[in-house]
Amino acid sequence: MDVYAAVRSRRAVRAFTDEPVPREVLERVLGAAARAPSGGNLQPWHIYVLTGTPLAELKKRAGARAAAGDPGDEREYRMYPPDVGPPYRERQSAAAARRFGALGIGRGDAAARRAAVAANWACFGAPCLLLCYIDRDMGAAQWADLGMYLQTVMLLLRAEGLHSCPQMAWSVYRRTVAEVVGPPPEQVLFAGLSVGRADPVVPHARTGRAPVGETVTFVGGG
Repeated sequence: MDVYAAVRSRRAVRAFTDEPVPREVLERVLGAAARAPSGGNLQPWHIYVLTGTPLAELKKRAGARAAAGDPGDEREYRMYPPDVGPPYRERQSAAAARRFGALGIGRGDAAARRAAVAANWACFGAPCLLLCYIDRDMGAAQWADLGMYLQTVMLLLRAEGLHSCPQMAWSVYRRTVAEVVGPPPEQVLFAGLSVGRADPVVPHARTGRAPVGETVTFVGGG
């Protein structure tokens, strides 16, 4: 699969089969992803790979919190700006509408929407979860490096015929994650990345993207 095909086919999959992901595939992907850009070669990412019994335990504990209506732990970073203005608010709303619409969930069906969100903490059925941490004293540039690393991982997974779903939602129950993973206190949980094979039976909506002219400005006459 060439790079363009990997980029075009990558999407946030929210329904996986339970087919295991071979460890050698994960090692190959993560080994290659280490070549992602990193200012000063700091490589600020810390990745924990959960499968099998540890993952089942994490799903159980996080699922119980979600079922009880637990709003989560105090946040260590802000997922979105407090007042998202145009055009970002419209893009966010449109993406949510397409996602829930594909699942047949109406705008006013709050219970179904909560259940769809709670599926995050079951990894949408995925048999593998990567948990992505960064040292809390790192700056914005290193967080950008982490994002480039995760994108590299997701594209390499496509090359292996696998899909993924990046989930900041795991930071909501970060203390529960820490109980299972045991990271050192200087690390902050940024996100999880569920990994596996997409379930072809479950419908999904392809989220649109802004046209190039809306986000890119060419300066110069070349």
